[in-house]
Amino acid sequence: MIDDDPFASPVKKAAPLDQQLENASIDELEARIEKLKAEIQLCETAIKAKRAQRAAADSVFGAPPS
Repeated sequence: MIDDDPFASPVKKAAPLDQQLENASIDELEARIEKLKAEIQLCETAIKAKRAQRAAADSVFGAPPS
């Protein structure tokens, strides 16, 4: 039995990051930076919310032993 699908599109591997950056235009790099900054902000917001949830739980149930 042959597992290869002759109609399947070939899977391309992504180029290494350094190569992607080398081939990107200045505008593409600036857009990438803005996207990463937005992702960082989302992560920081999620961390703050999780810390607040933990602090609330710790105030009710007591802090876990360290």
